[in-house]
Amino acid sequence: MDALLPREGGRAVPRQHSRAIAGVSRRAALAALASAPFLSAPVAARAAEPRIPDRTGYANVPGGRVWWRRLGEGARPPLLLLHGGPGMGHDYLLPLSTLATDRAVIFYDQLGCGRSDAPADLSLYTIGKFADRLDAFRAALSLDRVVLYGHSWGGFLAVEYLAARPRAGVEKLILSNTAASAQQVNTGVMRLIQAMPEGAELYGMERDGETDGSDYRRLSRAFYARHFCRLAATPPEFDASMKNAAASPATRPMVGEGITIGGNLRDWDRRAGLRAIAMPTLVVTGEFDEIAIDCHQTLRDGIAGARLEMMKGTSHMLMTEAPRAYNRLLAEFLA
Repeated sequence: MDALLPREGGRAVPRQHSRAIAGVSRRAALAALASAPFLSAPVAARAAEPRIPDRTGYANVPGGRVWWRRLGEGARPPLLLLHGGPGMGHDYLLPLSTLATDRAVIFYDQLGCGRSDAPADLSLYTIGKFADRLDAFRAALSLDRVVLYGHSWGGFLAVEYLAARPRAGVEKLILSNTAASAQQVNTGVMRLIQAMPEGAELYGMERDGETDGSDYRRLSRAFYARHFCRLAATPPEFDASMKNAAASPATRPMVGEGITIGGNLRDWDRRAGLRAIAMPTLVVTGEFDEIAIDCHQTLRDGIAGARLEMMKGTSHMLMTEAPRAYNRLLAEFLA
């Protein structure tokens, strides 16, 4: 693992994994990350929070049932969270609970992960069907007006959802650490790989699909540690999402086995459709994000009403690495 770099509060931290969207090799890496000794270090106790409404349940969507949690209430449109992965589940987004002050925050596990059904029918795991299920989920919970949030793969889903055809009732949009094109993501990832100390070796393995060996696992972990999560110790909700991603049947058919995006998402591209999205939009990235800055600039430039913010010293998992600063940024946009 490469050298520690300074992070928020002056604490030196390493880095950790990629977009938990995986095939067999990527699942193995995720499982290893979730069980690594530095991931189980104790986390400081959180202060007691005042009681707010907290409900859970299941919604029927095409293909099965999905689990949801609605935290808080208020007159403002709920914040509907689309997690990454596609198999990470809601857990790592729990730091966003602090936004449930004057509005509800709605978490849910997309089909194929977490507490939701995980059917073995791989034809269910395409971005178009996930978008259709998002419509069904909103209808099941009567979510006529929402602020839509998408992180990583969840941002792909949000872009697909809004660019493919008009969707009513989405009043604001937050796109975090994401993109509008898998090809653009992959081009940026390969640039980042080449900049690593042993980048030439990893570049060749990634290019040639040689993702099963121990050298690939070692080098890919170094990439993840640099560009996915830069913490020496991660909280339980992060570890839970890593385990979700490693087990999800949605990962391999959608994104393949390497660091770059393969599977049925390989050719996904909605850059031309961004003009159909015209609403107040916050695009957020980290300084060392695995999804390169040009991907975020494309979102900013393509969506009327979008602005781009970069958080220094962070990578892909902003809500884990710098939750207070991240939530403050989101809260200012939501105000």
